[in-house]
Formats: sequence, structure tokens, C-alpha cells
Amino acid sequence: MSLKEKIIDETLKLFSLKGYNNTSIHDILDAAGASKGGFYNHFKSKEDLFFQVLERARAGWRQRTLDGLDRVEKPVEKVEKLLCNYKDRYLKDSLNFPGGCVFITLSVELNDQNPGLFAEIDKGFIGLKRMIRRYLEDSKAAGALQGEVDPGMVTEVLFNGMLGASVCYGAGKSTAGLDTAIEALVAYLNTLKR
Repeated sequence: MSLKEKIIDETLKLFSLKGYNNTSIHDILDAAGASKGGFYNHFKSKEDLFFQVLERARAGWRQRTLDGLDRVEKPVEKVEKLLCNYKDRYLKDSLNFPGGCVFITLSVELNDQNPGLFAEIDKGFIGLKRMIRRYLEDSKAAGALQGEVDPGMVTEVLFNGMLGASVCYGAGKSTAGLDTAIEALVAYLNTLKR
């Protein structure tokens, strides 16, 4: 692994645990076993590193959370698979995300303190909501959901439930609590099926 890759990986872990503002360049150098010169050979600034870490985090999220969705035929079952992958393959990956969901950690911290960086994180949240809503709309159009179901409202419940489960898991690291929270979302989704 190159020094640049090691710095990105270690910073992702640190951001997951401590956030952006509470992670110093010194913390990053110590974790990666790098010098200041080694850092600045690869990154212009901490903010430059942030964007590269964010890309790595997004790739990891997609790899873990979207795994197998292409093999699921029904859109509503894609949402169920997404929820289970999010729980089992992403949130429980304490090796790469020791503090829990890095996007939650960063968004809570940066929303007021650095709106520009928060906006980059929010793009992912917007995309996730669009994806869930599209699957639910496709499910409704196919007759798989009850007629009175509002895909937009259900999307909000599922999305906010995912984020709430992330926050609780990040705070307490209770896998039982995480399992219960995501299973409740899947059970809710199942009550809406025809």
C-alpha cells in the first residue's frame, strides 16, 4: 500500500471516530506513520485530504451496501437488501469504520461549522433518498405495495430510521440494538406490501 493510500485509510478511520475538526494533521501523521513532508507530497491541505477520504468512504459504502442488489428482482426487496447490507456489511465494519458511519459523524459536526464540506456529504444523503424512493415508486407501479402507500413518506421513514440507527450504534456499539432497529424498518416495509 502506498503512503497516500495509507494516509487516506487511516484518516477515514480517524474521521469516523473523531470527526474532521477534532482530527489534527499530527493525529493523521501518527496513525499513518508519515512525516509532514510525506503528507504534503500527496495532499495540498487537510481539506484536500477530506475530499479524497470522502471518495474512499463513498466507494466503501457502495461496495458494502449495494452488494447483491443487482441480483434482486423486485424493487421493494432491493430496499430490504439495502437495509440489511447497511446494517451487516457497512455499519458493523468496525475495522474500517471504528466510530460507526463516517458520514453521520462528519455531517453532524460540519453542518454548522463548515457548510461547504457538509454539502459534499449531503449529496450522498440526497442520492440515497432518491434511490430508495425510486425503488418504492417502482414497487408501487408494479402493484407490490398497497395503493395508499406514499413512496415519498415511506422514504423519509426508512432514511431517517437508517440515520437514527447509525447514530445509536455509533454511540453505544450495541449490535443487538442495531439489529432491532433495522429489523423494525424491514418489518415496517413488509406491512406495506400487497
